[in-house]
Amino acid sequence: MNCACSKGNCPVDATINLIGGKYKALILWHLTDRTLRFGELHKLIPQATPKMLTQQLRELEDDHLVTRTVYAVVPPKVEYRLTQAGESFRPILLAMYDWGQTYLTEKGLEIGCSMEQHHLR
Repeated sequence: MNCACSKGNCPVDATINLIGGKYKALILWHLTDRTLRFGELHKLIPQATPKMLTQQLRELEDDHLVTRTVYAVVPPKVEYRLTQAGESFRPILLAMYDWGQTYLTEKGLEIGCSMEQHHLR
């Protein structure tokens, strides 16, 4: 495989730029096939500070992978869901999960994260 990435527009680089943030893949995973509020996402990704989770969600929204819906109610209600482009990451996320599962198993490590494999299958 020969990639002249210095010329720009590298497909792998473009993909990593979209989902390479610390929690972006987890956010996409948890939003697949469902809509969640900020608090629900934070419970699923407790290691993310509210500030970092907000930043990652805004970046995903700017990249048109996540849609943010604000409801004019008190208290404020905000929901996040994947766009069609965001949903298209499903096979990539599944491949990452499968690869990571094999890697951890071969290292004799127990899988311990908020991602559930059956959720996306």
